[in-house]
This record gives sequence, C-alpha cells and structure tokens, in this order.
Amino acid sequence: MKAEDMNQLQLVEREEIDDEEELFEAIDKLISQGINSGDVKKLQDAGIYTCNGLMMHTKKHLTGIKGLSEAKVDKICEAAEKIVNFGYMTGSDALIRRKAVIRITTGSQALDELLGGGVETSCITEAFGEFRSGKTQLAHTLCVSTQLPTNMNGGNGKVAYIDTEGTFRPDRIVPIAERFGMDPGAVLDNIIYARAYTYEHQYNLLLGLAAKMSEEPFRLLVVDSVIALFRVDFTGRGELAERQQKLAQMLSRLTKIAEEFNVAVYMTNQVIADPGGGVFISDPKKPAGGHVLAHAATIRLMFRKGKGEQRVCKVFDAPNLPEAKHVFQITPGGIADAKD
Repeated sequence: MKAEDMNQLQLVEREEIDDEEELFEAIDKLISQGINSGDVKKLQDAGIYTCNGLMMHTKKHLTGIKGLSEAKVDKICEAAEKIVNFGYMTGSDALIRRKAVIRITTGSQALDELLGGGVETSCITEAFGEFRSGKTQLAHTLCVSTQLPTNMNGGNGKVAYIDTEGTFRPDRIVPIAERFGMDPGAVLDNIIYARAYTYEHQYNLLLGLAAKMSEEPFRLLVVDSVIALFRVDFTGRGELAERQQKLAQMLSRLTKIAEEFNVAVYMTNQVIADPGGGVFISDPKKPAGGHVLAHAATIRLMFRKGKGEQRVCKVFDAPNLPEAKHVFQITPGGIADAKD
C-alpha cells in the first residue's frame, strides 16, 4: 500500500464491502410482496428502514403508527417474513454469521488482546468508571480507528456520536487522525455528531439514525454517556420504576441498531457510591443504571485511574472473554500501550 493511499481515507463503497449477502434487506422490498408504497413510507417516517428492523418491533407498536390498521400490520409482517429469515438456524450457520463481525482496534495492542481483537460490531460495549478514567478518550480514539481499512484493524465505516455531557472535542480528533496517518478533515467529515439535552431527545436521535445507517456504511455508534440524562430527568425513588423502563427501551433500541446494521455500540456509564459495598472492598463504587443496564450491555469494561497518564481496564462481564485486566496510556494521539 502506497503512503499517499494510506493518507487518504479509504471508505469503500457499500457494494464493494460485501460481495456476499447484504447485511440487511431494505424496507422497499416489501413493495414487491404486494405492500402499498404509501404504507412503506409510513414505516420509514416511523424510523423503520429495513425488513430486519421491522421484525424487531411488536405488532402493538406497529399498529400505533398513524395510518396502519391491525389488518395492514399483519399483512406487512407476513410479507417481511418471506424476505427475512427470523426463525431457527443451526449453530454452524450462526458461526458463519459471526464472521461478519468486525473488531475495531482501540489503539492499544494490549487492550485489543484483552477484548479478543478490539471493540466488536453487532453488540454493545459499555465502559464505566469515575471521571478522568479514560472512557471518553477511548471514544475519541475509536472515532478515528473505525475509519481505518479492515486490513489495518479498522471498521472501514462512518461514526455517529451522541453526546449527553458536552465532552466531544473535534480538535481532539485531529492529533489522533495524524497518529494513524489519516487526513483529519476527512475523518471529521465522516463523524456525525449530536448533542442531546433530555432523555427524550436522546431517544429521538437514535430513531433518526436508522435512515442514515440504511444509506451509508456506519460501523460505530458512541453514546457518551448513556445514563447522564436519565439521572437528571428522573429524581427520587418515586420515579425510579419509570426511569428504568424508559432506560430499558433506549437500550433495546441500541441493541437493535447494533444487530440490524452490524454496528459497534460503545457507551460510557457513570458510577455511583455503594455504601453497602462493605469494609473489605477498597473501592465501593458500582456502575449506574442497575440490572437493566447490566443485562443490556454485552461486554462491560471497568476503567480506573493508574499512575500518571496510565489507566487500567478490566473485563467486568463478557460472554466470550475471560476476566482479566490491562494497563493502557492516554497520549496526545489517543489511547496507546502503556510504557514500562
């Protein structure tokens, strides 16, 4: 690969990315199954752009869309079932499907090894820890590394960033892009950014993403942080049940985006003091969001401060990774291996 080529951002056109099967079936294919184009438009207005996404909604939710009766919804679902297989498959088929999963480098070789190759697409990776523990720095590094070609452990795709705490810094992206030998302007052009101010705004931003992801190859969605607005908009124990229900809906939406579009979802989480942690626990803090958040995240990473610019990342929970920890470092060029 020539140096000039490496400097240029290599976002391959969608047709070239996947010569095998498409990751998802566009909602327009329902028209060929006898569904009225007006009804397809109503689905798109409700944020449903793929047949895969349609099958992830309940009929109750679909009948809530203006202009869709129960009879129409039944007909639409029947048509979608003919296009997408949502039934059983063999373990071998599941293994073949897993080959579509891309692992995106974190910028640190030790951290990549800890994660089995990098941050996985098609699932939610959650990073929790105190302030200044490196969660947002990893988000910024991933914004750049996701755009690297797949042969350089990148995702070869665009990035969506939802910011609830006002911590996204485009000027921070510039030195990270330069470290990876990429054009900072092109890297920034391939990041779409939104600042959310309420939990409802945050949810609506997620709904609007389906349209963009069905048209362009996205590989990363960052939510920094997932819980902040819920902690502000819901107060006291009286509103806790409603908060957890709304949070569950948001996390369900994130899971569906991850699987529908083969996108890596990286979300940061805050910690809360755990007075019941006991005398023997040196650091009595636990991640916010309770069991709802714990069950939604596929991979949970615990971040804490180390010496100087060093940070420690521990695999807290993962279905396919052993519990282990590694030290990494925050540098001007983003996350990197710690120097001894």
